[in-house]
Amino acid sequence: MTHILAIDQGTTSSRAIIFDADMVPIASAQEEFDQHFPQSGWVEHDPSDLWASTAATCRAAIEKAGLGVDAITAIGITNQRETTLVWDRATGQPIHNAIVWQDRRTADICRDLAEHADLVTAKTGLLLDPYFSATKVKWILDHVEGARERAKAGELAFGTVDSWLIWKLTAGAVHATDATNACRTMLYDIHNGRWSSTICGLLDIPMEMLPEVKDCAADFGTTRPDLFGRAIPIMGVAGDQQAATVGQACFKPGMMKSTYGTGCFALLNTGDTPVASTSRLLTTIAYQLDGKPTYALEGSIFIAGAVVQWLRDGLKMIREAKETQPLAESSDLDQPVILVPAFTGLGAPYWNADCRGAIYGLSRNSGPAELARAALESVGYQTRDLLDAMRADWAGDAGDASLRVDGGMSASDYAMQFLADIIDAPVDRPKVQETTALGAAWLAGHRAGLYPDQAGFAEKWALDQTFSPAMVPKDRAKKYHQWTRAVQATLVFAGAD
Repeated sequence: MTHILAIDQGTTSSRAIIFDADMVPIASAQEEFDQHFPQSGWVEHDPSDLWASTAATCRAAIEKAGLGVDAITAIGITNQRETTLVWDRATGQPIHNAIVWQDRRTADICRDLAEHADLVTAKTGLLLDPYFSATKVKWILDHVEGARERAKAGELAFGTVDSWLIWKLTAGAVHATDATNACRTMLYDIHNGRWSSTICGLLDIPMEMLPEVKDCAADFGTTRPDLFGRAIPIMGVAGDQQAATVGQACFKPGMMKSTYGTGCFALLNTGDTPVASTSRLLTTIAYQLDGKPTYALEGSIFIAGAVVQWLRDGLKMIREAKETQPLAESSDLDQPVILVPAFTGLGAPYWNADCRGAIYGLSRNSGPAELARAALESVGYQTRDLLDAMRADWAGDAGDASLRVDGGMSASDYAMQFLADIIDAPVDRPKVQETTALGAAWLAGHRAGLYPDQAGFAEKWALDQTFSPAMVPKDRAKKYHQWTRAVQATLVFAGAD
């Protein structure tokens, strides 16, 4: 047993990656699934798609690796966070589609609870926002006939995607989550390490439906034998952004990483101290090992890689994401086109659920090249917003000021160079860019005794390329000023009658 199977269940696709004894990825499989948009601002997944694509990619990765199933030591799971499922404990059938983290349908619920916002933040470290799982659970219980009564009777289970996959993998034997996923539900007291009966009471969510909370490296049961040919232990679980933090070896306070997937998520390790943000960032758990949480400040951007998907699927402007770089490089730099990709609202540090996307600076000569550049640059601008807020909150020694990046968009040299330019700091891209899956693999492999401790893992982290800032300070200031004006105009429009 010398390999780890990492499941990376994301917002638009499921992936499975096999890592060898040296933590090198040797085989992978990926499968996209449909996104459902029942109304403006609503985003759903069919739970059967999440499960079927996960099972299929696991089998495909094992086959591609040319391994017998006996070579798999353990499974690690990482997943899109906050996405909410409720299912019948007896039948395993969901009672509603999964409500995705991007979904904004519960904005009115959050407004109705506004007087409790400080309580929610004090206990959970989160802002009272539709982004998180709690109000999504309430919405399901409010809108599915008889659901709340069944939940109180212990007939229904709630879980984020990790819990759903664990339930399916273990044939319903285990209903559990880890601390990093629990802390994103807006139902978990991050200071006392338990579900908050107070917040559950506010939302009328029966605690009988909540999963058991474990460390990130723990025993989460074993897969049913018929799935892969034998029962395989599940030994590591972390939400995707926390898994990426682990995969980037950001184990020291002050270290930062930013992941560019569908959204963008920047985390700053603050050690064993939860830091209360004055800049509307989130206080969260970076990882929890041996019962001890390590905390982080997090800034969340709802739309990063999804803006490129919009160019492809919405505007039909490109066929593949990689086409954006040559387009951007060919654009007219004298056209200061700004795209604010608030398709499902604005995340940190603005937290406005009502915003929608806007484009500024269009001329008759604006075309696909200018839109591609604006799309890639929007990610850099949003990251600058986050890092400025983090610097305002974090009083500790930042140490190395570089930003470690990963995720699909980090492969774009254009986007990463602009990021370095606009934040005025080095951007480090690792050799192993599958850092989210690597983090889940390390958690499982370390628990199984196959992989080294944190220090040993950090020593193996390897740099692919550093992007150093090269933009003239005056140009940086001008561009960022244009961005902030565009955001403010978008916010004003969102508040218009």
